[in-house]
Amino acid sequence: MIDDKWDSRFLEIAEHVSSWSKDPSTQVGAIIVRGDRTIASVGYNGFPRGVADDEARYEDRPTKYLMVVHAEMNAILSMREPVTADHVLYVTPLHPCSNCASAIIQSGIKKVVTQNLGNENWAEHHKVAGVMFEEAGVEVKFVGYYE
Repeated sequence: MIDDKWDSRFLEIAEHVSSWSKDPSTQVGAIIVRGDRTIASVGYNGFPRGVADDEARYEDRPTKYLMVVHAEMNAILSMREPVTADHVLYVTPLHPCSNCASAIIQSGIKKVVTQNLGNENWAEHHKVAGVMFEEAGVEVKFVGYYE
């Protein structure tokens, strides 16, 4: 099992991955890590491959929300191997939304590590995601960078 030192390290890597997002208002990064502490996949929030990734779309929030793929979903969709119960998803700075929680649960991931940073715009999604994780037996761990 991965300990707190490794959890902090992987969150730092997820933070770096978030910087790859072109979204000027919210940059989220996610990585999926195998039980042997090797990275299986990465993802950041952005538009799907082949879709015009222009600044005007990011500034138009209704359009952005309809088109963007969240970091967690990108990491899951980019996996090139089956997910096993020892895979851990690290995501920062936001807790997964309810839609991403569905994908995390369906993929077989049993542990999510994130920061305890709220976002009032997504509060209801985070609340529902927490209920879903609890019912599905997915452990959620909140870790700060500088514990």
